[in-house]
Amino acid sequence: MDTTSTYVVLINERDEVTGTMEKMEAHRQALLHRAVSVFLFNRQGEWLLQRRNLQKYHSGGLWTNTCCTHPEPHESYKEAALRRLREEMGIRCMLHPIFRFLYKAELDNGLTEHELDMVFIGFTDEPPAIDRNEVHEWKYVTSGQLSRHLETAPDEYTVWFRQIYRKVEKYLINGIHRYDNQN
Repeated sequence: MDTTSTYVVLINERDEVTGTMEKMEAHRQALLHRAVSVFLFNRQGEWLLQRRNLQKYHSGGLWTNTCCTHPEPHESYKEAALRRLREEMGIRCMLHPIFRFLYKAELDNGLTEHELDMVFIGFTDEPPAIDRNEVHEWKYVTSGQLSRHLETAPDEYTVWFRQIYRKVEKYLINGIHRYDNQN
């Protein structure tokens, strides 16, 4: 799954482009590159999570945010987020950037994520139409359910999700959000 030859945008810590590289090679060499993570919420404030396809090249079968990807060399962060949301989840909605973070984490299969990740949120009640090659299943969960499950079974979630979900939750708790189902 997801093993086609695609390129990521290599950057320095100031988000200045230093080149491009084939995605798998960038992950093998642990080179810093751009990424996006999308978090969607419904009218009830529930988180839309996906469980990654079991055959993904890394983190297969783990629960994570609504979707994520790497911007292609010609794309902005937001264009990449909107594209991947359509491709993986079959959803179109407005997305709002809320923060970005830099992280580095060893994964399975000898790969390392070293990313500057732009995080987006959106609000919609549109039901997902998932791409089964990317997504095994999806569900809505409340903040309480998510928090409890992350405490009891953290290894069932992707490393990046475990690092950022509290920041997203804090953003929402502080009331800096609105429901918006415009396309």
